[in-house]
Amino acid sequence: MSTPDAPRRVRVTNPRASAAKRPINPTGTREIDEQTRLGEIYMLSLVQTQLRLTLAVIAGVLLVLGSIPLLFWLVPPTRTLSVLGLPLPWVILGILVYPVVYVAARIYVRHAERIEAEFTEFVGRQ
Repeated sequence: MSTPDAPRRVRVTNPRASAAKRPINPTGTREIDEQTRLGEIYMLSLVQTQLRLTLAVIAGVLLVLGSIPLLFWLVPPTRTLSVLGLPLPWVILGILVYPVVYVAARIYVRHAERIEAEFTEFVGRQ
């Protein structure tokens, strides 16, 4: 018998007991986790895509920054031109280079995140 002071027992259940169970490890990620040949191919494709992006961004930055000495060589008056009392080469190399590097970094990060999101989506579907 229960005593009048004993707490009443309550049954606790999961409110989402009827929700569909999601697979813990889809096939694509399982292939990567188990380091199978297919998983290696998946990872190799991701690394190659990231490498292509990296090389493209580096080439773009080198093209833009590498053209600065070419500008000074082809157009000699730019070597002695002043902007706001500062020599143009100092302005370009000391101020304008940083926005170029910043934009390149932003482009790289945006595309790298998109590549990773597409890869994750692709592997998750497998």
